[in-house]
Amino acid sequence: MPKRALPLLLLGLVWLLPQAALAESQDAGAPNPKRLEALLYQDCGSCHGMTLRGGLGPALPQDRMQALSPEALTHIIRHGIPGTAMPGWEALLSEEEARWIAEHLQTDNRLKTLDD
Repeated sequence: MPKRALPLLLLGLVWLLPQAALAESQDAGAPNPKRLEALLYQDCGSCHGMTLRGGLGPALPQDRMQALSPEALTHIIRHGIPGTAMPGWEALLSEEEARWIAEHLQTDNRLKTLDD
């Protein structure tokens, strides 16, 4: 590599690294729908059933989820329900991620009713 190219390469790296870190930090707070949907149907599904029809935890059909406000569902997801097997996921999910799951359960849920 020519000696003149090295300073340009270093200058480029000095400029690129903070840009990459900034882009990563901006994306870190944005919910990742693919990851959250997988979490819902696998991790939550380990108690609520892989199709959300119930198991250790109750069924989570869309019509039942619509009886609660998005804020109430978000709170339940993040803080759990004391005295039950429902743990809080606050350590693993941001407020925005829990809100995405709550809204997904109310609007995009694969299980519309228990009759499905």
